[in-house]
Amino acid sequence: MLDAGRLEQLGQNDRRGEGGQGSRGGQGGQLGHLGARSPESTLPGRRLAELAEQAARCTTDCCGASCMVSEGGPERPAAVTHPDLAALVSVQLRSGDGPIPAALERGEPVDSADLLREERWPAYRAMALDSGVRSSVTIPFRRSGLTVTLSLYSFRPGALEDAPHGPARALGDLAVTCLVRDRSYRAALTELDQLGAALRTRPVVDQACGIVMHVLGCDADAAFGVLRRVSQATQRKLSDVASAVVDKRGRGLERELVSLSN
Repeated sequence: MLDAGRLEQLGQNDRRGEGGQGSRGGQGGQLGHLGARSPESTLPGRRLAELAEQAARCTTDCCGASCMVSEGGPERPAAVTHPDLAALVSVQLRSGDGPIPAALERGEPVDSADLLREERWPAYRAMALDSGVRSSVTIPFRRSGLTVTLSLYSFRPGALEDAPHGPARALGDLAVTCLVRDRSYRAALTELDQLGAALRTRPVVDQACGIVMHVLGCDADAAFGVLRRVSQATQRKLSDVASAVVDKRGRGLERELVSLSN
């Protein structure tokens, strides 16, 4: 998965591509299906690499593609089909000027039919022409607070006019749906891990509550409240506080527990 810094590094590294039919060579090897589900496929970088490669392959006269995902935070995972295209993305992220920022702002496709005659985005235009790119189009896809931009490039002017209405549109819609689903899937896994951790620590917390109940002669809710106040006061995990109480069987803690129960 690439961020702006990694994109810049790629753009300055070896520019030798791995040739492909109708597009520049891909980064990341064999591709799976956009809709497939596996631990690896739920990573944004994997989804983006698949989208860029497949969109470039199915778009007539397309020499390569790049895509980026934005969720409103500083990190913007991205993927490119060739290192030269990494520099094109990077220069837009640095300057805040270019078809990608324009598409993000407008929420609609932004194209340049002939960069040789383009008067917008001078830094992007110069770098694109230096790489042999004559035309480009950037298509944004938005869903559930997540935005994916897909940029297609061509060596020929006027070659990508129909791209926003072609197969690339369907691929982008599918990709953003998968990314939203993947985000929910990862959130569910995180919640499951947290629940698992809570269940693993529950027995020792229950034992500690029993000891506090015996020492203070209080009920379970009051005992748990004492443990929680100890945890907050000492900035220790509740499970660590409970383990300490259980290890000492409450001995030597009577005065402290009484003071915290008041």
